[in-house]
Amino acid sequence: MPMRHRTVMPITMIAIAALAAGCEIDIPPEAIPAPFSVAPIPSASAGQPKYVCTAVYKILTDGAIRAAAYATGSGDDAREGLQKTFADMAAQVTAAGAKSDVATQRAAVDEVAAALTQGAQSTDPKAFLNGEFATVGQKIDSTCP
Repeated sequence: MPMRHRTVMPITMIAIAALAAGCEIDIPPEAIPAPFSVAPIPSASAGQPKYVCTAVYKILTDGAIRAAAYATGSGDDAREGLQKTFADMAAQVTAAGAKSDVATQRAAVDEVAAALTQGAQSTDPKAFLNGEFATVGQKIDSTCP
């Protein structure tokens, strides 16, 4: 057995035993990697297609998480929550699209915002959530580098 295996096995076994015994293992904060964020960073490239796509995809992802809280509910609260979520998303998507320097991308982003607005104004926003919402982001895919 190589020397490395002879060292690793006892250390691993000791660590497992220590954890099983309820011992704490201190990890210095600098050993933990920094969290990753997909949030677009405002910069000189803010009008570029890639930045706008990232911003819109993030809005859709965050909105999907908010909408999930209302998806299983029923009644007026769930309906109004979905409508408000879609309306907020539409406003954010419109603002992100306005930053694009590419006319075709602005038009595609406007289509996404229009679909979200329809979902917000619908009497059955769950139908939008379970239907078109799943593919609404694909409207901008062809404009993203």
